[in-house]
Amino acid sequence: MNKAIKPADRVAEIKEYYFSRKLREVARLNAEGQDIISLGIGGPDLPPAREVIETLTACAERDDSHSYQSFKGLPELREAFATWYKRFYSVELNPDTELQPLIGSKEGILYISLAFLNPGDGVLVPNPGYPTYTSASRIVGARIYNYDLLPDNNWQPDFDALERMPLDQIKLMWINYPHMPTGAPASKELYSKIIDFGLRHNIVIAHDNPYSFILNDNPLSILSIDGAKNIAIELNSLSKSHNMAGWRVAMLASNPEFVEWIVKVKSNVDSGQFLPVMKGAAKALSLPDEWYAHVNAEYAKRRKIAEKIMTAIGCTFDPEQRGLFLWGRIPDDAHSGEEIADRLLYEARVFVTPGFIFGSNGDRYIRISLCAKEEALNEALNRVLKLTV
Repeated sequence: MNKAIKPADRVAEIKEYYFSRKLREVARLNAEGQDIISLGIGGPDLPPAREVIETLTACAERDDSHSYQSFKGLPELREAFATWYKRFYSVELNPDTELQPLIGSKEGILYISLAFLNPGDGVLVPNPGYPTYTSASRIVGARIYNYDLLPDNNWQPDFDALERMPLDQIKLMWINYPHMPTGAPASKELYSKIIDFGLRHNIVIAHDNPYSFILNDNPLSILSIDGAKNIAIELNSLSKSHNMAGWRVAMLASNPEFVEWIVKVKSNVDSGQFLPVMKGAAKALSLPDEWYAHVNAEYAKRRKIAEKIMTAIGCTFDPEQRGLFLWGRIPDDAHSGEEIADRLLYEARVFVTPGFIFGSNGDRYIRISLCAKEEALNEALNRVLKLTV
């Protein structure tokens, strides 16, 4: 009798992505006529700039645009990323050796994990934090060490607590500012402390930086800190900043050796991006300042409504948050963020994200996405107000 076929051990180590499961439920409710207003996922509902779409379309109509492309990316795109970093972050990058285009930064998280972590190596993962840092670490068999981010410390690492961890066993640290899900902003002082920590303990610092242009007047890169390239890798993306989430265009930057190691992994996994997508992305990176101002003006209007929704639920929040979401602490007499999120879904027909999916330190929180039209946000507010009467 044949033995039962079982999946690899790593499959048992990871769970289905929360939104994959929950959005199926939302789809079912909508099919039943529930008309759920989704304020859960941070997928921009606004389109890219018209000239970006026109660039993609014009290139796609050419007969010579449909072949395989280099996994290193179009030189024009690499140059555009380097110019973008110089323009907004004051960071000089060699487009040939210090940056690498990616088919999305989520994929980049896995590539970095594969390039640096052997089974059993330690990795520092923030709590709360983006769940993919945890799942990618589990896929490669790394040992996860969660470090706490708490509101009393402005959602920044407690460096005294970090020093008490088994740092000789830790090879990589994930950070993300402006922070998702809390919206805590970055600062040069914070980046300097993190780079110092990484250099002293020979721990690679992987910084995920997709939110620095959203409701934020001061975009910062960790690579602007002296010595950062020696120990840090920064991921960035056009998904949020340019409304191009479905295009899957991102990048990473670091020293040439780190980039080379990651490219070695990448070249064995994918075959490069679609040429028209890269042409369009290069155009997006050249957009004028007015583009960012226009996008942020829209998000600012939405943010005001999201704040009213949070207040109606009885949540409190930090008005200094940055990024594409609003993070709110639930009332003290509430059982959990998940309970509130489920009540909003089933009774008010509004889908918000419970904070527990980002780690145990998020259990007393919910998150509202700004990726919905003002009309939808206002309707969600009305439904919540009726629920709380």
